[in-house]
Amino acid sequence: MIADEVVNVLIHSVKKGETLWSISEDYRVPLSNLILTNNITNPNMIMIGQQIIIPGLPDPNTIPYQIKVFLGRKKLQLLKNNVLIKEYPIAIGRILHATPSGSYVVVNRQPNPGGPFGSMWLSLSKKHYGIHGTNNPSSIGKAVSLGCIRMYNADVLELASTIPNGTLVNIN
Repeated sequence: MIADEVVNVLIHSVKKGETLWSISEDYRVPLSNLILTNNITNPNMIMIGQQIIIPGLPDPNTIPYQIKVFLGRKKLQLLKNNVLIKEYPIAIGRILHATPSGSYVVVNRQPNPGGPFGSMWLSLSKKHYGIHGTNNPSSIGKAVSLGCIRMYNADVLELASTIPNGTLVNIN
């Protein structure tokens, strides 16, 4: 794939402190795929503001769905075409493990991931963070996680069955 031929794909703008390796980890894309897709000759020479094509994910602007997370209210909103469809209660990160604010996308999903992650795991484009179910439903509405967004199992299954990978997630 040559950059000039790409339409409707996710484009990542390099931020301070990022490396091609960290970008590949955040989006769960092999480094070699980023190098090939972006025609990069020296992976150690990327610049702040450089546009990196993320293969395998659509442009979030082409997806009608969007998720907004309100940390202070401990709520997650699902919107379709900028219209609120549903609001869900959530748990967020505790003080020492705050949920990171910013804009991310859902990069992949795993049903029944095991451990404390309940019935579904939706990976965000920030390594180690996601939206997931819980085996501790009494934690919903509290600041208790290690930074992830927890939902009731039925809610995260409903959300996952509605949104595609590439859906924009705004956390603030």
